[in-house]
Amino acid sequence: MMKCPIDQIDLMMTERQGIEIDYCPKCRGVWLDRGELDTLIDRSDGAARPQGHQSHSESRHDGQRHGKRKSMLSELFDF
Repeated sequence: MMKCPIDQIDLMMTERQGIEIDYCPKCRGVWLDRGELDTLIDRSDGAARPQGHQSHSESRHDGQRHGKRKSMLSELFDF
């Protein structure tokens, strides 16, 4: 098992959208294997571009702005 380089705690592993993410339960540091950051960025870029639809954060009801939807990256790293 890998240890956190910051506090020497055993890293935990979780899988989010097919990507294995190693994280420290104490300091919440996150470590990715080679190529996983590129995969996350590619998926995040694709999720950020709505296809012909107004994004949730841009929609309005009675002149008020709705709460902003979590980004794909924030959902991935929400432990």
